[in-house]
Amino acid sequence: MKLKELLKGLNYCILSGSDDININKIEYDSRKIEKGDVFFCIEGLKMDGHDYAAKALEKGAAAVICQKEISLEGSASVLKIEDTRKGLASAASIFNGEPWRKLKMIGITGTNGKTTSTYMIKSILEEAGNKVGLIGTIANYIGDEKIPSHRTTPESLELHELLKKMVDSGVTYCVMEVSSHSLALDRVYGIEFSEAIFSNLTQDHLDFHITFENYYDAKLMLFKNSRNSIINMDDEYGRRVYDDVVANKVTYGINRTTDIKAENIVMHSRGIEFDLINGGQYEHINLNIPGRYNIYNALGSAGACLNEGISLEIVKKGLEKVFVPGRCEIVTKKYNLDYEVIVDYAHTPDGLENILSTAREFTKGRLISVFGCGGDRDKTKRPIMGEIASRLSDITVITSDNPRSEEPIAIINDILNGVPNDNYITIENRRDAIKKAMSIAEKGDIIVVAGKGHEDYQELKDKVIHFDEREVIADIIKELL
Repeated sequence: MKLKELLKGLNYCILSGSDDININKIEYDSRKIEKGDVFFCIEGLKMDGHDYAAKALEKGAAAVICQKEISLEGSASVLKIEDTRKGLASAASIFNGEPWRKLKMIGITGTNGKTTSTYMIKSILEEAGNKVGLIGTIANYIGDEKIPSHRTTPESLELHELLKKMVDSGVTYCVMEVSSHSLALDRVYGIEFSEAIFSNLTQDHLDFHITFENYYDAKLMLFKNSRNSIINMDDEYGRRVYDDVVANKVTYGINRTTDIKAENIVMHSRGIEFDLINGGQYEHINLNIPGRYNIYNALGSAGACLNEGISLEIVKKGLEKVFVPGRCEIVTKKYNLDYEVIVDYAHTPDGLENILSTAREFTKGRLISVFGCGGDRDKTKRPIMGEIASRLSDITVITSDNPRSEEPIAIINDILNGVPNDNYITIENRRDAIKKAMSIAEKGDIIVVAGKGHEDYQELKDKVIHFDEREVIADIIKELL
């Protein structure tokens, strides 16, 4: 492909060379450059691609796209554009044949509920006979083919490559989690969504966004690039989104008059039942995932699918078949225990409060929580989560999560700054902490192990180790029996 075709629609100036040259492929990582590639200089949080432009030329790059003045020796073409992140997204789309235009794109954003919602929508769409692609935190899917996921929303280059693979394999719908990072960093720039779902907004990622207003503005970007918006009106920021969005809007909720709502809710330890009402129609839903917040996920998912012309009956069938790894997942179903252990990805104050409040509703004995906070992430949420765990649990075991470069005990001490009661135990080693909770559990107790959910690893200071909580819990059960 000619470089000028790749940059179609972008304003650029040629600093050296020509735009009338053939390009092999696109890269933004200089280590992956091959002869004839074009290298986009991307400014990251820790590194600046402009510093690696010379290296890219040494490896055979035919062109460099920059947004800052750079001086390079050699015969390669150097072009300057206003924003290389947007330029990368645009070029990646064109290079891959604008695959998003051949798909119906459904995006979900919000602090919590994105992953569960993608699985729900995928299940409903497949029940309706569609081949579905999924992009998200746990994994990416092309139909039934599972592809490892390295971040919630891929960088724009990898995203368009994945979308092309979906198109080539006959996928008609792509359902994706759209993180605030991806919106702020233009990873989905230029893509128009058919449906956009707003789940909720609570404190998270302030280490990146700095202010809550920046966080909200990033989320709002999705709805300005979507034909339809599906909005949770029980969330205060959802009501703000409703006011800020011009496109067609569908509302959902439990406590307000909305287009789609849930009534006659019955909760139990292994699921939840409710009537899903859409206008004058309703279906009784028996969801195999416990948790009041999962009603909201189901309503938002239903709203998007109903908007796509799928019947309420199909929505019911899809919702009742869904399973989401690490989201309110009861991992002790197959064991004959007097207590239950739930694994959940909750790693924000709101997420932790949701899962513990939910578990409290069906706990007959004591509620025991095990949780920690990630290192190198928003420190302000640590004492808040400590207060929540202490307040909502009978016993809370505070431990390590993914400490990364921080000392685990320092993170634990930050959490303890918010703990108001003496109903806590601190055990730095996460496996030992889980074992302690299980060893003190009695008949009717519920243990919630929060923070890692589907993750099968733990990020330590100097290495990443295998750590799958389902396996850990299974091993502990063998030790305790």
